Amino acid sequence: MGDNRRHAEHATREGSGGARPDSEHGEHDGQDDGHGGGMHAGHEQMFKRRFFVNLVLSIPVLLYSEGFQALVGFSVPSFPGSEWVSPLFAVVVFWYGGVPFLRMAVPELRDRSPGMMTLISLAIVVAFIYSVGTVLFLPGMDFFWELATLIDIMLLGHWIEMRSVRRASSALDELAKLMPDTAERLTENGNTEEVPVSELAENDLVLVRPGASIPADGVVEEGDSNVSEAMITGESQPVSKGPDDEVIGGTVNGDGSLRVRVSATGDDTTLSGIMRLVDEAQSGKSNTQMLADRAAGWLFYVALAAAGVTAVAWVVAIGFDVSVIERAVTVLVIACPHALGLAIPLVVAINTSLAARNGMLVRDRIAMEQARELDTVVFDKTGTLTEGEQGVVGIETVEGVDEDEALALTAAIEGDSEHMIARAIREAADERELSRPATSDFEAIKGRGVQATVDGDTVHVGGPNLLRQLEIEPAPTLAAFAEEAGTNAQSVVYLVRGDEAVAAFALADVIRKDSHQVVNALHDLGVEVAMLTGDSEDVASAVADELGIDTYFAEVLPEAKDEKIAELQSGGELVAMVGDGVNDAPALTRADVGIAIGSGTDVAVESADVILVQNNPADVVRLIKLSRKSYRKMQENLVWAAGYNVFAIPLAAGVLAPIGIVLSPAVGAVLMSLSTIIVAINAQFLRRADLSLPNLPGTETAAPSPESASATYSD
Repeated sequence: MGDNRRHAEHATREGSGGARPDSEHGEHDGQDDGHGGGMHAGHEQMFKRRFFVNLVLSIPVLLYSEGFQALVGFSVPSFPGSEWVSPLFAVVVFWYGGVPFLRMAVPELRDRSPGMMTLISLAIVVAFIYSVGTVLFLPGMDFFWELATLIDIMLLGHWIEMRSVRRASSALDELAKLMPDTAERLTENGNTEEVPVSELAENDLVLVRPGASIPADGVVEEGDSNVSEAMITGESQPVSKGPDDEVIGGTVNGDGSLRVRVSATGDDTTLSGIMRLVDEAQSGKSNTQMLADRAAGWLFYVALAAAGVTAVAWVVAIGFDVSVIERAVTVLVIACPHALGLAIPLVVAINTSLAARNGMLVRDRIAMEQARELDTVVFDKTGTLTEGEQGVVGIETVEGVDEDEALALTAAIEGDSEHMIARAIREAADERELSRPATSDFEAIKGRGVQATVDGDTVHVGGPNLLRQLEIEPAPTLAAFAEEAGTNAQSVVYLVRGDEAVAAFALADVIRKDSHQVVNALHDLGVEVAMLTGDSEDVASAVADELGIDTYFAEVLPEAKDEKIAELQSGGELVAMVGDGVNDAPALTRADVGIAIGSGTDVAVESADVILVQNNPADVVRLIKLSRKSYRKMQENLVWAAGYNVFAIPLAAGVLAPIGIVLSPAVGAVLMSLSTIIVAINAQFLRRADLSLPNLPGTETAAPSPESASATYSD
């Protein structure tokens, strides 16, 4: 399903044409119809320049217009030929300010999909032709001043629109600024040379000084420092980096000096991947945006029909004169869907940039919209709800043996082992800053554990199989501890000194501190939580019970995960899958919303609709909240834009003319621009959206280990 949706959106993007309002100036690259999320800054500057030039040119049009003079009750000095001032300047205003709208209407007419540009063009062409006719052929009051102000206000509204969209779409510009222009590359003799970042190659060694930006993705070879990754991952706290740690190009080094071996440059860097994903998201059209485009097309026909009915009604009532054309033109001006065209793209652009700033990269806007309707979120267990690494979650010792002493001795015995349990014990000792005693004669006992000599005594570390081999019965306190750990599907390792088991350690894949918070928050949003895991039934049950998960699937092979997603979907549920994007690729593609969760260097996961740059399941909740808040803003804007037209078109047609209330084209243009501004301001309020999770207590809790079924230590 997700794959088909991506193909459909790609086709939509390919099929959406681009209109060029000012091709002679080369100010932009044939962007879309004038209200897309990725509009170039040159488009905005063109409208800005033309607005101010036309504003100046419109002053003499207004001052020497008889209609305007009668309206405001003043006159200006006349001179021979002064009657031509208003028409001549109005012609210049039309050709300089109005022609861009005519050019952008051509693709709409060619594609037989009339929209906003067609409506604007129709209004100003009718106004221009009629006014020229009153000067050259027909008696009557021209409204060159209405034409001039109409074009001015259209240019102003479009400039405001372009500026709003550009600002909302500034995420790419901000990301591009992160990458430095030059780098200090280390030569073979140890000296440094300053080179453009574009000349860096894989395996180059670069020096990153304190406070400097890292020029490319790479691995630290020497040095220790804290690196700010906030603009890439959204992580507010600097991340400690040392030898063998990966760093991301564009992040900012702290107080230490680093030597980094380059692993990726150019388009292959994380930053480029992020920019590519943001650009894809901003250039596409969502379901709601396409609905707004269709509504604009419908409004074109409604406007034509309303203008036709208005003209006929006024001709019947008073005969054909200037006021008939004025009513028809006013209807067309009021119906111009500036606000409707802006209602969705601006919200989507803000949504995309806001998501990027919170570490959520949206590859498929349709998936982002669907997130608001999710019924079930399915999490892969290991590395998503859990840390994906073994941790010591409990210690028990016999009488007379200190916990720290036992942990330090066990860590010393495990000093030469690379087993995941050995690493967990060493890390636990390091966290307590324990000093390890010296050991010798290390030996691995296959399938049972390890042994070493400490102060002349032989010390063993291993699981129940080791105790059976040594024919040792654990003390009652240790036996009870092991039984409780087994109930929780945790692995147990014993410390044996001489012929006595003196300590026992419970180990498990540690549940993330925020996993409880995430599950509770999803339930508060009315979303059920499911879990997929390849672990045993006991393991899955223990994790599900601990976290309050609604449904779990145990002993699921990677290739069968997508079948479980399909099983949920067959019940009519809208399902999201959260996984690492590699082993879970089929399930991510099968899901209605595929969410890849991973580090900043994994942003280009092709199988996912949304990538969470931080390895944090809490962002799933933020994604759903942002989707719902964004959709609400879209609804508000569409209601305002459509409701405004429903109210204004009859008013412009003159339904209140019997009581003396009529709207001129200029007033209609003012109201239209006011609608545009209100929609733009309302969209900006999305930036204030609260995406935080409830502050629920969350403690580091143990999740069962895949090895817990046998509860043995095999090195």
